[in-house]
Order: sequence, then C-alpha cells, then structure tokens
Amino acid sequence: MPVQYVLGEWDFQDLTLKMRPPVFIPRPETEDLISLVVEEESWKCEKNSGLCFPVPVPHPVILEIGCGSGAIALSLLCKLPQSRVIAMDKEEAAVDLTRENAHRLQLQERIHILHQDVSYSSAKQLLLWGPIDFIVSNPPYVFHEDIASLDAEVLCYEDLDALDGGDDGMRVIKSILALAPFLLKDSGSVFLEVDPRHPNMVKNWLQAHPNLLLVLRAVHKDFCGKPRFLHIQKQSR
Repeated sequence: MPVQYVLGEWDFQDLTLKMRPPVFIPRPETEDLISLVVEEESWKCEKNSGLCFPVPVPHPVILEIGCGSGAIALSLLCKLPQSRVIAMDKEEAAVDLTRENAHRLQLQERIHILHQDVSYSSAKQLLLWGPIDFIVSNPPYVFHEDIASLDAEVLCYEDLDALDGGDDGMRVIKSILALAPFLLKDSGSVFLEVDPRHPNMVKNWLQAHPNLLLVLRAVHKDFCGKPRFLHIQKQSR
C-alpha cells in the first residue's frame, strides 16, 4: 500500500492533506501547475496596476476539474487569498475528501464542491460566481495501453479512472477544452497537466476546432525536463 495511504495524510504545497484510498495521490510535479496559475494571476494584476487608470479587478474565480483530494484547489486558495474556487469530481469519495480537507484547513467558505462529471449540463452550476478566470486540471491523461505498465501499488490501490485517459490519453482533456469557451472570461486561461506526447496533439486538435477560440499559449516543462503543462487561452471575439 502506498505510504500516503498508510499514514493517512501527505504534504503538498506546504499543506498537510488527509489521504485515503482509492482517491488519487497528488504527485510532486503537480506543484508546478499551482505555480503557473499563481504567476499568471500575478502578471494580470501587475499589468492592470501599470495602467494610467487601473480598473477594479474582481477576485479571481477558479474551476478545478477532477479535484481528487483537493490538493490543487486548496493550494490555490492559500496562494491567492482573494480567490474563490469551484472544485468538481465525478467520484463521491474524492468530493468527500476534498470537503474534509477544506474544513481542516478552514477554507470551506471560499470553495464550492460539486459531485459531477464534465458535461454541458454542468455549465450552469459552474457559473455560480460568474465567468471563470482559470480552469485548472490534472486530468486522466495516461494512454490506455500504458495503464498495465504502471507500478503495482498504483494498479492495486488508486482509482484508475483518475489515470486512464482513453486510447489517446485525451478523452477528458477534449471534454474540458470543449466546455472551456462557455465558462471562461475573454482572455481566461486553461492550465493542464498532460503526457509529454500531448502538447502537439492538443495544438493540432485546437487548430481543427477553431470555433472554440482557444489557443495554446505555452508549454512548460516539469522538473525532469519533460513537456508537462499547457497554458491555453481563450481569445476575445
């Protein structure tokens, strides 16, 4: 059994989070995803303050798709004290654990946690606080053919639905990107953790769907030097 489950808790981004099977265990590289969102929000604030007549900047609204233990959502709430987060997951065990961790960290007033999957029918609920500034996700992105080669502990104890991205690893990624234009503010951003093979695949998919008005702005590497994180932006009409 993974040590995180044995201990019943694990540290992520200076937070100590409860852990229990089969909810996905956050990996160290995902901490870089938090940093990218924080950097983008800081850049937006600096850009606004540099204007001759700065406009009031509303508190950022962030949507995390596939919240698992709540690691990403709760880290962002701590790093961006003015932010509010909507966190969703299709697994009840994950929703319960995120809620428990939010209460332990006394962040429950700034997070709305939903038990549902990514779909057009969920769009209205996701606009609870108006159009969204950032969509953030570490979605299932493992190619289905690679699942069998994962570590035995992962196969035995973790929720494989949180890892298996279908034949091309992009089943959930495509759903997120198809929904994003209906949720994001103009110039809003999607930040995704992906397989190193995905950046070109996502770029080609977006080019094949120009009606989504989404552009791949940047690809960032993880601490092993592999292309791991995508910054996708909604264009103004």
